[in-house]
Amino acid sequence: MTLLILAAGLGSRYGGLKQLDPVTEAGEFIIDFSVYDAIESGFHKIVFVIKEENLQLFRETIGKRFEARVKVEYVFQRLDDLPNGSIVPTGREKPWGTAHALLAARNAISEPFAVINADDFYGRSAFMSLAKHLGTADVNASVSPYCMVGYILENTLTENGTVSRGVCDVRGGYLTDVTERTNISRDGDTAIFTEDGKAVALPLDSIVSMNCWGFTPDIFDKVKDGFARFLANDDGNPKREYYLPFAVKELMDAGECTVRVYSSSDAWYGVTYKEDRKHVVASLAALKANGTYPNKLNNK
Repeated sequence: MTLLILAAGLGSRYGGLKQLDPVTEAGEFIIDFSVYDAIESGFHKIVFVIKEENLQLFRETIGKRFEARVKVEYVFQRLDDLPNGSIVPTGREKPWGTAHALLAARNAISEPFAVINADDFYGRSAFMSLAKHLGTADVNASVSPYCMVGYILENTLTENGTVSRGVCDVRGGYLTDVTERTNISRDGDTAIFTEDGKAVALPLDSIVSMNCWGFTPDIFDKVKDGFARFLANDDGNPKREYYLPFAVKELMDAGECTVRVYSSSDAWYGVTYKEDRKHVVASLAALKANGTYPNKLNNK
């Protein structure tokens, strides 16, 4: 099994790879925890999606940490990686979002694989669920057996501002819909988001997507076709993006896949705001102190 890590946005979010901010006394990043958990859960290869210009820096800063333990490959998300006949629209400056980032790995992965963001902490149970599902997935099924790990909304909120989350409708253990909600914040015993200028309540136990997916390799051809349709339906917005949850929902609606949802009770950690870092550092230190993780993740 392979773990595909979407890392093409790291440089822009952190002001350059050299400025990646360690979150442990051992100098580790959040990404170190994800790779550690993936290896412990049985993943044998890591593929990073990065910007081509960041290859040397990324390999020196992050990639070399894992090369002694697992096979590591790098692929590049490029603005001009488009279907035949398509051209980059005037005014377009950035690549096309997370589904487009997934397509960058289409020639590097031919087995069941998981997808995560580089700068999110998902917890050990997420990778165990992904590994169990992918280890038995039928790659020849007529309806593709995908999966995702969903998180309890309350465990993904920050005290330092609002967040955007894909709120999931789950029935019988399977995803039936996912709706992007923006400006979510805690409001006492519930959460609220803004819709048409009005505050709307959202239960704190809602299941949300944090871009933690499991796929069989046929996803590449399916998303490639969806991306071509996305480009053809140009709405004139030079900044629009083809997001992975949107691509998966298209496939569900067309009856081309099912998405088994594994619910995680682990807390999600990420540095959405600079003020979040203190909480992330303390939480990861506590997980080391209670023995969930060793003092140094890359000692093996």
